[in-house]
Amino acid sequence: MLTLAMSKTEKKALECLNEIFQAEMAGIVRYLHYSFMIMGHNRIPIQKWFRDQASESTAHTIIIGEKITSLGGHPPMISSKIVESNVHNVDQILKESLQFEEATLALYKKLVKLAGDDIALEELARNFVQQETDHIDEVKKMLRRE
Repeated sequence: MLTLAMSKTEKKALECLNEIFQAEMAGIVRYLHYSFMIMGHNRIPIQKWFRDQASESTAHTIIIGEKITSLGGHPPMISSKIVESNVHNVDQILKESLQFEEATLALYKKLVKLAGDDIALEELARNFVQQETDHIDEVKKMLRRE
C-alpha cells in the first residue's frame, strides 16, 4: 500500500525496499538450506557460517520491514525466487551464494541512489552496501585455491 502523498522517488524507494525485503527473505531460506546440505570433513564450520548468514539475513529483513512500514508500506508476504542448481558441493554452493550476494548488493546500491533527501535511508542503504561487499569479498576468498 503506497501513500498518495509520496513523491515518485519515494514510491520507487519503497518498491526497492520491497525487492530487498524479498531478497533477504530468500536469503534466509537459501542459507538454511545450504547449511543442511553441507557434508564432509569441514561440515561444522561451514554449516555454522551458513547459519550465521541466515541469521544475518533475518536481521536485515527485520530492519527493512520496519523501514517499509515506517514509510507507510506493507512488507510483501513472499520471497524472491530462489534458483538452485541442486549440486551440493561446497564450491557450487559458494558460487550460488556469490551470485545471490551480488544481486542483493545491486539492490542496496539502487536504494542508495533512490534515497533522495532521506539521509537516514541513504545511510541505512550504505551500511548494507558495506556489509554485502564484505560478504562478497569473503565468499571470493573462500573460493580461491591459493
